[in-house]
Amino acid sequence: MEKSKVYFTNLRTNPQKNLLDKMESLVRKAGIEEIDFKNQFTAIKLHFGEPGNLAYIRPNYIARMVKVLRNLGAKPFLTDCNTLYSGQRANAVDHLQSAMENGFNPISAQCQVIIADGLKGTDYREIEINGEYCKAPKIGTAVADADIIISMTHFKGHEQSGFGGTFKNLGMGAASVPGKLELHSAAQPVIDTENCIGCNVCVKHCAHDAIHLNAQRKAKIDYNKCTGCGQCVALCQYDGAVMGDSDTSERLNCKIAEYTQAILRDKPNFHVSFIMNVSPEC
Repeated sequence: MEKSKVYFTNLRTNPQKNLLDKMESLVRKAGIEEIDFKNQFTAIKLHFGEPGNLAYIRPNYIARMVKVLRNLGAKPFLTDCNTLYSGQRANAVDHLQSAMENGFNPISAQCQVIIADGLKGTDYREIEINGEYCKAPKIGTAVADADIIISMTHFKGHEQSGFGGTFKNLGMGAASVPGKLELHSAAQPVIDTENCIGCNVCVKHCAHDAIHLNAQRKAKIDYNKCTGCGQCVALCQYDGAVMGDSDTSERLNCKIAEYTQAILRDKPNFHVSFIMNVSPEC
């Protein structure tokens, strides 16, 4: 595969050209106009930021990119998948609220927001790539169904992957909640019996009939049936179903690369990274 050409610009401005103008000039120079966007659903994959944190791409840049894409005939939307960890982006209701608070809304960003893997993180498409570690990555449905992928990435450090760049933004960020479980864990989910309240939600929604309640009304996993899909972890509101042992960083990065391959397969794509306000950890 031929290496991509990478175009750089600095953050210096002058009275004739502000930062938004520089970004537009950069993406045009890099060839964004070579993509046929006419009437194509175009996913702009970014990180909306946790409320209270300020290290994310300003919505002004997103709004300018949206304007460029619409002028090229695209049907753009902003998107991200829910997080595996608890927080303000772990379900679509809180995630949308977080995006709105941080300026990613039709007023500031001039674009609609779609949480790619749905209300609870369980809406996904399996894209077969027959990778070494991930045979069929579980990609958020809205990203999987998009015609074109645009990533806008806030470059930073990350505790496990080393750097959080375009690969992490796509490969981990666009993975559904079960997909994130596959990325982070080499093991199948486990039940924390102290947290499990016996609500039966995981039992009802297990597609593989791998969970049942024992005599103490605690969930129990049949590992002969469990596929490690992560559905139980995604649905449990009490941290009763949790990830198994964490995977190694080296293997995690390989998995992220395979997920990115699945996301971009057979689709036009374009990527913009912002190296500013760099945080040492995600």
